[in-house]
Amino acid sequence: VQLVESGGGLVQSGESLRLSCVVSEGAFILLNMSWYRQPPGKGRELVASIDGAGSSIYYEDSVKGRFTISRDNAKRTVYLQMNSLKPEDTAVFYCNTPGRRYRWGQGTQVTVSS
Repeated sequence: VQLVESGGGLVQSGESLRLSCVVSEGAFILLNMSWYRQPPGKGRELVASIDGAGSSIYYEDSVKGRFTISRDNAKRTVYLQMNSLKPEDTAVFYCNTPGRRYRWGQGTQVTVSS
C-alpha cells in the first residue's frame, strides 16, 4: 500500500490549503484514516482522524474549528481542509491509519509565514 500526500505549499498567516492523500490499494472504505504532522525539529503528532463512513471524526485541540477532515471513498482519498493557518501549523503533513499501519509516504510540506 502506498500513501501519496499532496497539496502543501507556502502561504501567509490566515490563508487556506487543502491537502489530499490517496491510498493505493486495500479496502479503503474499511479504513479509519488520520492526518499527522511533524513540525521542524519535533516528533510526528496526530492532527485529525475519520472513520470509514465519515461519521466519526476527531480533531486535535489546536486545529478544532480551523481544519476539516473528509474523505471520498470512491477516489480512495482523504482530505484535510486547513483554514486560518498560523505559523505554528508549519510542518510536514502525512496521512496513515490511526494505528500507523502502513509505511509512511513522503508527506507534503506546509509552510505558513507570519
